[in-house]
Amino acid sequence: MERYKEALLVIDMQNDFLDPSGPFGDRDKKGMPETLIPHVLRCIDKARAKNMPVIHVYQEHRKSLVDYGRELDCSKIHCVEGTWGAEIIPQIEVKEEDYRVIKRRFSGFLATDLEFLLKGLGVETLYFCGIAGDGCVRATAVDAHQLNYKIHLIEDAIAGLTRDSCYWAMRYVASLQEDVLLSLDDF
Repeated sequence: MERYKEALLVIDMQNDFLDPSGPFGDRDKKGMPETLIPHVLRCIDKARAKNMPVIHVYQEHRKSLVDYGRELDCSKIHCVEGTWGAEIIPQIEVKEEDYRVIKRRFSGFLATDLEFLLKGLGVETLYFCGIAGDGCVRATAVDAHQLNYKIHLIEDAIAGLTRDSCYWAMRYVASLQEDVLLSLDDF
């Protein structure tokens, strides 16, 4: 089995979060630059060119909604298993050699097998792209830091609910380690 030192985590690039007809299509678009999807696609291409594992971490809730928890207090129903909304956007081709990790909450580490996968691959450094920088990306990156991974946020390939909240969330994560923030060109 091949071992890798680095991996790309692609967070929540799903129809319900990104398609205008999804439940978040009417949200404030200030946090969603039109460049997000093309930049995430470039991240994936760059990771593959470097022979770096691409791990799609995405949210999926049971049809009974039993696993939503407190999220239902402040969020519309989204990413229900077996629905179009839970699918990864069609612009992203998930290849056979890519990995998928289903999460039920914001963090990709909470009650998932992500850490087993990363340990099995020998990963020490994680690069992040996707949505939302002020939600699931932040939560997963903070947990990665707590689990002693080196973390890098690819700034121009991350969006949030608003640009301000995403900006401040990424600055918080950047305060946890050195050299956290990267541009897509530097990735």
